[in-house]
Parts: sequence; C-alpha cells; structure tokens
Amino acid sequence: MWNSNYSRREFIRKNSLTGLGAVIAMSPGSRLFANSGQDASVPAILGGPPARTKSWLNWPVWDTAADEQHILKVLRSGVWCRAGVAKSVVTEFEEKWAETLGAQRGLAVVNGTNSLIIALRMLNVGGGDEVIVTPYTFIATVSCILEVGAMPVFADVDPETFQISPEKIREKITPRTRAILPVHILGLPCDMPAIMDIARRYDLIVVEDACQAWLAEINNQKVGTFANAGCFSFQNSKNIPIGEGGAIVSDDHEFMDRCHSYHNTGRSYGQMADLVGGQYMIRGNNLRMTEYQAAIGLAQLKRLDSQTSIRSRNAEYLKNKISAIPGILPYKLYGNVTRAAFHLFPFRYKNEEFNGMPRSQFIRALNAEGVPASGGYSGNLNRMPYLKDAFQTKNYQLMYPREMLDFDSYVERNRTPANEQLADHEAVWFSQSMLLGTTSDMDDIYNAIEKIHKNSGRIIASL
Repeated sequence: MWNSNYSRREFIRKNSLTGLGAVIAMSPGSRLFANSGQDASVPAILGGPPARTKSWLNWPVWDTAADEQHILKVLRSGVWCRAGVAKSVVTEFEEKWAETLGAQRGLAVVNGTNSLIIALRMLNVGGGDEVIVTPYTFIATVSCILEVGAMPVFADVDPETFQISPEKIREKITPRTRAILPVHILGLPCDMPAIMDIARRYDLIVVEDACQAWLAEINNQKVGTFANAGCFSFQNSKNIPIGEGGAIVSDDHEFMDRCHSYHNTGRSYGQMADLVGGQYMIRGNNLRMTEYQAAIGLAQLKRLDSQTSIRSRNAEYLKNKISAIPGILPYKLYGNVTRAAFHLFPFRYKNEEFNGMPRSQFIRALNAEGVPASGGYSGNLNRMPYLKDAFQTKNYQLMYPREMLDFDSYVERNRTPANEQLADHEAVWFSQSMLLGTTSDMDDIYNAIEKIHKNSGRIIASL
C-alpha cells in the first residue's frame, strides 16, 4: 500500500528508481493484471485491469555516450576539489548557471539547504530577527532560518496556487521582521512582484527559495533573480539532478564575494581583501562543490531547457484534460507567469465529488491503476517538535524573550488553516519525470482518474 505521508523525496525516489513495478506490487489489484478477460471498467483496486501497465521514465536521465567523457576526464585528472584550481569545472558550472538565469554571479555549494543558510547568514539575518515563510514546503526552508538563529513566522498559502499568500505576508509583519523567504514550491512561481513591493515598503530582505523552480519565469524573468538572492537545489530528484548540490545567484557582487568566502572556510575572495595580514577574513565553513559534481551538472544543464518545455506542454495538456472531472482542481498559475518548472504536478482533490472517498483511498486507487501519486507535504510543519527543540537551546533562550519561546503560544500564533486543509486533505502530486512522457501517457493519467471518479461509489462501498 502506498503511504500518502511519504516525503516529496521519498515519493520521487520510489517513482524514479523502482518504477511502476514497485507501485503496482503494493496495490491490491496487482495479482490480477495477467487476466486479459477482466472488465476494463472495473477499478484496479477492486480487481479490474489497471488503466496503465507501461513503466514510467526512470530518473535521473543519463546519456552514457554524450555525458561520460567529460566526467571521466575530471575523475582521471585527480583534481576533484576546486581549491587551488585556476579555472575549475565548478567555476564553469557557476558561470553557465548564472548566465542561464540572467544573473551576474553564481556560487555552487554542497546542497540547496546550505545555499539558503549561506544567503541568510551573509545578508546578516540572525538572532532576534523574524523571517516570514510558507508552511507548504520542505523542512529545509524552515531549518535554514533556525540555523542562523532567526525566528520562522508562517504565513498561510493561496490554495489555488499552492504558494505563500502576499496578503498573509502583510498580516505577519512586526517590528522584528527582517526578511521574507518565499518558496516557488513545486516549480510554480510565487507572486514575486507583490512580494517585492511588500519588501520595499517595509525595508525587508528577500531570499528566493527556488530549489524546485529551475528556469521558471515571471514576465520572462527567471525566478531566483528578483530578490537579494536566489537559491537552488540539484539533489537527485530535482529537475537538474547532480546527486547533491546547490547554488546561490545574485547581482550583488559584494554579497557574492562574502558568500564565496564563507563557503571556502572564510578565505579572502574578491572584495574580501586581506587587510589584516590573515588568510581567513570571516568566520566561514567548508561547503564547496566538487569538480566531478559540477561535471555532472554541466551535462544535465544541456537538456534542462528542452525537458522543461516538454514538462510544460504535458502539464498544460493534462491540466485541461483532468479539469473536466468533477472534484479535480489543478494548480493555478498567476497571470504574470510565463513559464513554470513543474518539479511536481499538483491538483486539489475534493472528496465530496467522489462520494466522500478519503484522499488516502483515492491515492491508493490511482496507484493500483498504474499511476504513482502522493499526498505531498504534511500540514503541520509549523507545529512539529523540531521547532520546540530549537526554542529550548541555549542560544534561543538567550536571544528571545520567554513569551516568544512558549511553544503552545507560538503554534497558536502560527496557525495556517488554508495550508492545513490543502496539505492534509486535498493536495495530490505527480512527479516531474512523469511529465517527460507523451500525450498518450497523460491520457493514461486522465483515464485512471476518470475511472476512479465513475466508480467512486463502488470503491467506497468496498471499504
């Protein structure tokens, strides 16, 4: 049985590495697939044949002939770290990534989580500051705020877009507010023009979490380039997979020099001139990307644009198809979005149109039809124990008044009812690799959902 509470990464890992076979093996109808005499109108979860028996695309994509020569050259060179290399492969990847986005500078680091931590730290966000963030995200977006000693403040989402609501951001601003951390979650852009207007009005720092939104655009401008800094992830499930990896982009050269210095153990770099006779200019860390990771990134970057276009076409086609099914409400893009990345394809499921079938049962039925799906994020990221654990540390006890660290009061202040409804009852995801198929593959998804809808009463009666 598919667990709809899987994390995003676990869902994509299962879909990418084991393919359809593992999903089918977990479904109640798997033992019956060989029976060609079955009634195709019967849902697979009730013993009928699945809507789809073909496997889905494995992820990540790798072209041995085209990709491996450069990676092997790097491996055989024995130069695997960028330190001390005049023109490293990492530098080449940084330059090409920045150029691809239309940013002046890029910095590659070990992962997306640390790209966010570095950006916040080098923008001097820290103890005593509040950072407004969405509750509909991967935990890294919030943990990076805690890592710099700031206080996460959760603003509710717009369920139609799955994105943080600018109106709710305004409601959360206090004298302590220092920054906004919007997330282009699922690869769908936030309303960055509205968010930047708020930031200018209140003199706030903005760091874009674009870790799921490579090449997404608002008014033909790439996300990640609107704010003080944009952060990206190249983890193995991502649309540009390196295994692990991350990047920061910005047009602020002084800021980027500080980021470079910080990620390289605090060594002097660029404007971080050595004025005091010491090699280490700031308190730093060791968060460098390796040369062979960058070589993989360069290979993946070559196909990112074409893959993004395929995902966009298939997402639009699938959206139009499934919109006709009662109770299925696909994502909505803001009117100024000129391109979405579709790291995930999300829609809202309304169980009242499926005879009250719980979302968990709907997902199990989809999986039985050969269509891997997930319920996505939990709706309680803003009240999980990791927050209480941070508040009980010595540093937080020293930096904040007792009333701000009272966990029950914190949870009450940070309730996000729209997010709870979306995350715990309505959201359903398909992985980005499924969108790299054909229109026939999208038809299979539609047929599976339609079949479940038509038979929802029978499925409910079988529970």
